[in-house]
Amino acid sequence: MNRFFAAVAGLLLSAPLLGAEAGAPAARTLVLVRHGHYEPDPNIDERVGPHLSPLGVAQARLAGARLASLPLRFDALRVSPMQRARDTAAAIAADMPGRRFEVVDDLAECTPPTHRTEVTAREKPEELVACKARLDRVFARYFQPAAGAPRTELLVCHGNVIRYLVTRALGVDGAAWLGMSVGNASITRIRVEPDGRFKVIGVGDVGHLPPGLQSGASGDGEQGLAIAPLPMDGSTAPEAARPVVRASQP
Repeated sequence: MNRFFAAVAGLLLSAPLLGAEAGAPAARTLVLVRHGHYEPDPNIDERVGPHLSPLGVAQARLAGARLASLPLRFDALRVSPMQRARDTAAAIAADMPGRRFEVVDDLAECTPPTHRTEVTAREKPEELVACKARLDRVFARYFQPAAGAPRTELLVCHGNVIRYLVTRALGVDGAAWLGMSVGNASITRIRVEPDGRFKVIGVGDVGHLPPGLQSGASGDGEQGLAIAPLPMDGSTAPEAARPVVRASQP
């Protein structure tokens, strides 16, 4: 009997420790996807922006297939309020039945300060500062260790947003974000260790996109979904010049 009470007492004494352990810091992996290609439209409210182009839709669907093939389950899905990001998230969601995205206003595209002042010459200084403050809020809110168990979270957003957040994870000058380039529908992965250290696993990965569908990064040319003319041997008559033989109707 004494052994029984001793065991019960031991369990009671250890209960607070178990509770603390349940909320112990754990790793958090952030997967950031840039939206797909779009065609700028000056007639659309820039706070919302245009829909994806057909090329962008194709890119987003390939990104969704890539994410669905990974051996992980996303614990949270978040998206910028801008239309091109929402379209990209919708294409990704097609491979994640039953999942819903949370719209996070702070993930909207903006331009933070940069050393390349020629790029921001037309930007209002107060807007640059406001952008930095907003993205710093995103970093402070989401780029923290998880509590109790590892988590993996998806953020569908924008090139400037992703590049700035990468500089924060690397612990380098945030104004250096223009030193990176991430393509449309690219995937960036950052891991926050339980002790708060950061590991940048990959930036701007477009391995899921064939070369002819890559756009938006430095060095990418103009891309589209139009079918190029079929290279023909000179001795081969074009299809249009060949007689068409149709089966007679019964």
